[in-house]
Amino acid sequence: MNNDMQDRLEQISEEIRQEFISQDTAREFTIAKSREIIRYASKTVRAVHRHEFDEARQEIENGRKLLAECIAHLESCNEIQNTHYLWDAQKEFAESNLVLCMVTGSELPGPKDLEVDNSAYLNGLAEAANEMRRYILDGYRAGDYSRGEELLGVMDSVYGVLVTMDFPDGITGGLRRTTDILRSVMEKTRSDITLTIQQKRLEEKLSEYNFDANIS
Repeated sequence: MNNDMQDRLEQISEEIRQEFISQDTAREFTIAKSREIIRYASKTVRAVHRHEFDEARQEIENGRKLLAECIAHLESCNEIQNTHYLWDAQKEFAESNLVLCMVTGSELPGPKDLEVDNSAYLNGLAEAANEMRRYILDGYRAGDYSRGEELLGVMDSVYGVLVTMDFPDGITGGLRRTTDILRSVMEKTRSDITLTIQQKRLEEKLSEYNFDANIS
């Protein structure tokens, strides 16, 4: 190999090496920040279940800033933009936003509003709907029966949308399985609500009967 070819080969290899270094740096940054985004999302959902909505909004904002940083770091690294760890972070971020909106009755943001992938958004939507079961049952345990049927209706509406997304898993991120899980959770929740309502009505009738008996 002549000197010119050797020099050219070294130049090419150094350019590739520098691009790999840049990609690796962005990858390590994104992995670390994705974990933080997921942690903020979990804290958001916990805050919603505790009815600490201001705290939930703050955690969402923390997650939003980190997600924007991740996207900025990956703009020049097309090879690693569609990574699973970032997709997971987007899904959890979407879920946390949607849980808060479902519980508070706020307008649902879309994937463009949240700046997340469509498939991450839909899977996050399904998991947010699953969280309504926990919210309903927590309310029932606390003696609050006011929102069970309303939030079950939210779950039903979400399922009705997701079941129409009949595309390959490679496009939807395994949405079919997530949708099947939501259907199962929704059916269990519907059964629990029905049982609770029937039990509550029975208790009310027994209470009325005892009251009438005491009067007589």
